[in-house]
Amino acid sequence: MNDSTRSCPSICRIWTSSIGRKMLVALTGAGLTLFLLGHLAGNLLVFAGPEMFNDYAEFLHNMLHGMGVWGARLGLLALVVVHVAATISLTRENRAARQSYECKASIQMKRSSGLMIWSGLTILAFVIYHLLHFTAKVANEYGSAARYFEEVNRNGELVTRANAWQMVIDGFTWWPAVLFYIIAMSMLCSHLSHGVQSMFQTLGLRSKKTADLLDKLSLGYAWFIWIGFLSIPIAIRIFGFGR
Repeated sequence: MNDSTRSCPSICRIWTSSIGRKMLVALTGAGLTLFLLGHLAGNLLVFAGPEMFNDYAEFLHNMLHGMGVWGARLGLLALVVVHVAATISLTRENRAARQSYECKASIQMKRSSGLMIWSGLTILAFVIYHLLHFTAKVANEYGSAARYFEEVNRNGELVTRANAWQMVIDGFTWWPAVLFYIIAMSMLCSHLSHGVQSMFQTLGLRSKKTADLLDKLSLGYAWFIWIGFLSIPIAIRIFGFGR
């Protein structure tokens, strides 16, 4: 071990090791996988109507005195950035190490990893757009229009809160947004169908006995997430839900 490696902080040593980066990809992937389930469960409350969905949104925004939701957003963005950066770094390293006599299986692996890179970058773009769309309220009037606020009775006192349900309904009446969500969710689930089983393998939880089960679990999870998230914009834009 040379002096520069000795003096390098722990996180730096993890990053300079291919095994460390693989673990980063797996662990951040596990965090994002769990986040997706929780986020989907909350999003599906839109079908329960304005009151329940707005109660859920209000709880999130008031959690830890308003700091909880921003901590979750920044944490999510950090997970995605580290996940994508580590994946790109590993892919570039693997390509540089390949010999000129690649066999057919290696070429197929190259195509698969290439798809993972593009789907990962699409997901990163989607997370940024999603935050701009419903959080920063860029290019819309969510922060000013009266229809995006409502009054609720709290112990005999009227309190004004954001009408998050109406924001979602109006946000998905614009077809370009719906189209982008469909593309992004499709890329995400393509990524998940391969990434979840790879995550188990990297963490040492995949064996010959469990391989088939984990492959089916990975594919089933990807389909579940795809159907769940896209049911909302499709129900609003195509079937007129909430309008």
